[in-house]
Amino acid sequence: MSRQVYNPFLPLNEYIPDGEPHVWGDRVYHYGSHDKEGGYTFCMQDYVVYSAPVKDLTSWRCEGITYRASQDPAYPELKYMYAPDVVRGNDGRYYLYYCMGGDYGYGGYTGPISVAVCDTPAGKYEYLGHVHYKDGTVMKKYICFDPAAMNDDGTIRIFYGTQYGYEEEPDFLTNGRLDDEVSMFGRTKEEILGYKDSIMGPIMVVLEDDMLTVKEEPRHIIPYAVKGTSFEEHPFFEGSSMRKVGDKYYFVYSSWQNHELCYAVSDYPDHGFTFGGTIVSNGDVGYKGRSFENKLNMTGTTHGSIECIDGQWYVFYHRLTHKSDYSRQACAEKIYIDADGHIDQVEVTSCGLNNGPLVANGTYPAVIACNLTNGHMPHGSNSIYTTEFPNVTNKGEDRFIAEIEDGTLIGYKYFALGGSSTFGVNVRYETDANKVVYEGPVRVDERCENQEQIKDANDLAGNKSTIMDESCDIDADGVNDKKCSASDVQNHGYFDICVTEDGESIGRIDIPVSEDISETEWRWCENKVDFPEGVHAVYLVYHGRRKVQLKDIRFR
Repeated sequence: MSRQVYNPFLPLNEYIPDGEPHVWGDRVYHYGSHDKEGGYTFCMQDYVVYSAPVKDLTSWRCEGITYRASQDPAYPELKYMYAPDVVRGNDGRYYLYYCMGGDYGYGGYTGPISVAVCDTPAGKYEYLGHVHYKDGTVMKKYICFDPAAMNDDGTIRIFYGTQYGYEEEPDFLTNGRLDDEVSMFGRTKEEILGYKDSIMGPIMVVLEDDMLTVKEEPRHIIPYAVKGTSFEEHPFFEGSSMRKVGDKYYFVYSSWQNHELCYAVSDYPDHGFTFGGTIVSNGDVGYKGRSFENKLNMTGTTHGSIECIDGQWYVFYHRLTHKSDYSRQACAEKIYIDADGHIDQVEVTSCGLNNGPLVANGTYPAVIACNLTNGHMPHGSNSIYTTEFPNVTNKGEDRFIAEIEDGTLIGYKYFALGGSSTFGVNVRYETDANKVVYEGPVRVDERCENQEQIKDANDLAGNKSTIMDESCDIDADGVNDKKCSASDVQNHGYFDICVTEDGESIGRIDIPVSEDISETEWRWCENKVDFPEGVHAVYLVYHGRRKVQLKDIRFR
């Protein structure tokens, strides 16, 4: 079997969200934040860069740590570096733009834009300074956050900013939101109200060739007030990124929905943008009309961009793991830009950067599932949950899907299926001995669902009875061809195998209980399944009163 790549496309122990891909020479470089596996807040680790040949996106190489938070003068008062971008300057060197922040982003809206430099795209960067005015005064106009960089035929442009809808509220001056801005942005009321437009919104500043000095005063590229504009349903929130496609500027950003990457198009880099649409949602919300209530994953923060690699355009985004916004993994999908410049929303898949569907042969990590839902998944936003719901997690070096409960759907898109096959799952029942227990600080943002509401929904779903009416016949290898009785479900569960999200089962794998197996031991259970030939999704739908964990799936 030839080499393949799947989502997430970096090693499964790597968490690099906020992706900014760039092609230089014959390689594509992936820059981003660096989360900690199972971390309690954003961006807890130093910057690491991965790269791959443009001709072979299955072969990603770690370039090592390229820059440390301790190199910034704000450290350790602000410990973490957020969403960076890199641009090649007119002198041929590479410049890294980033902002510093603390736990949960505190302080991240108050500082300047920092700059580091290196002679190569993924070497050891050295701190250079802050973006500043000609007199040396540090530039902090508007909100310096999530900087993106662009060399526009010799003009160095930095895009940045964040936006909340406070100032469009009719009682903004009296409802306490102004006090919120003072607290978040570290500015006085007088300074905030001194802006003719707003302190918030997407901003562009032009720099001199030294990559530090402001050449043109910062300004909004999209009006802050979105009511009555094409942006009203999908306003800018954060995560600015700019690409040029032909003669058009494509502004990619994270919207207020907080789970989708959107884009806008203009003939100019600093005005005239019109909303284009959603490129990708990490819950597939909006794809083919899917509602937020029926999202196919836990949703939460997203940030990324688009890049043309060897003639093919891709969108880079991230997914959430560990029931939080703090362990995010890089994913990518092919996109297509129509002749009129439009980009249709794409679905999240497991095959991602692969040149076609995955081959239905061999073993795959279960955590490459692109859909994971119990039917009522939460939305995160600068949060971590302790309530139970299906999630990608780890225990030591084992990475798996945990808290799989009755009715959980686990989807893989797509496989090139070849008919009848023996299909297996590497599973274990969830017990006190193997359960992942989070012991760090817990935070739930005001934009998230209440933990008790999620718990109530999960409890309600867990009390549903599962009725099965045929005898159970399980052999020593855990293989069976028949259904189990209602009494058997108390002892073991099973997976239905489907090729459509709500389709009929085409096969089944029972998960027997054995006193001979320890509670921490993984066990393969398999069965013959008559898969249809061709490219299809593979869905596992779990049934049972006991929760299970899933480590691998296997075709043979």
